[in-house]
Amino acid sequence: MPRFDLTTLGEGQLRLCVPAGTRMERAERFDVFVSGTEGNVASTLARLGGATGWVSALPATPLGRRVTNEYTLAGVDLSAVRWSEGRLATYYVEYAVPPRSIQVLFDRRDSCFTRLAADEVDWDYLLDTRLLHLTGITLALPGNPQALVQEAARRAREAGVPVSYDVNYRARLWSPEEARAVTLPLVAGIDVLCCSLGDALTVLGVPPGEPEAVLRALGEVTGARHLVMSMGGDGLMGWDREADTVTRVPAREVVILDRIGAGDAMVAGVLHGVLAGDFARGLRYGAVCAALALSQWGDQLIVDHAELERLVDAPGGMIER
Repeated sequence: MPRFDLTTLGEGQLRLCVPAGTRMERAERFDVFVSGTEGNVASTLARLGGATGWVSALPATPLGRRVTNEYTLAGVDLSAVRWSEGRLATYYVEYAVPPRSIQVLFDRRDSCFTRLAADEVDWDYLLDTRLLHLTGITLALPGNPQALVQEAARRAREAGVPVSYDVNYRARLWSPEEARAVTLPLVAGIDVLCCSLGDALTVLGVPPGEPEAVLRALGEVTGARHLVMSMGGDGLMGWDREADTVTRVPAREVVILDRIGAGDAMVAGVLHGVLAGDFARGLRYGAVCAALALSQWGDQLIVDHAELERLVDAPGGMIER
């Protein structure tokens, strides 16, 4: 058996936030959270009982240790993290209420991770897994990060390691045309593909239509074995190609505190089901994990296996005594 249930490769960051009603230019203090889309998925799966490993590069400073402290607490293996000189990526969030939108500002140029070279990655570690998880956020970073994702996907295919991929498009990182040209070759025939309805239309070029038609067209474009399409407040829809079954799961009712990290939590929930051999239940896990993430502050979803199983099969909002 492989050493890990899931491994992943990506950048660690700090998220610095100001609350709704405070403008960034007048900020006097920030709330600080550890972030990183791949690390978020690995930490949630670790909390659910999976063995996960994360490959990255961090500065040998208190800021770098702040990142590893968070993931160590979740139970993620960090033995393949490379420590080096340099800076930690950060991003800033200005929360807002209508009519303004939440604003996100990235500051990740020349971080330790963006300078990580292929010969510095422990590929044996990364591929010693039941599932390798990659994302479009890292693929969007020019230079070394994009090359690392492509190299990881190539090596996984050669080694027969299943791969999951989350499109996770960010307009501030690249254009839809750039994303489409790089993404489609990488996801051809992939084992698990996660994509929002909007990204399917805008980034991957699927023609508009009813959600199930879009989902099936996405399958034709990519050849993915399992497809997960998120539809915001309308929930999730999944397609198992081999069984040719489409499953739709409604979104869970939730009071939203923090939108950031909900997509990563959803992906982690789905992959929890995939790793357990139950894709349909994984979609239900994903809906619950997304709702839980929306109801908590910070990028790291705090949940364990027992709580997730209880919430999947029961309505929320009750007092537990």
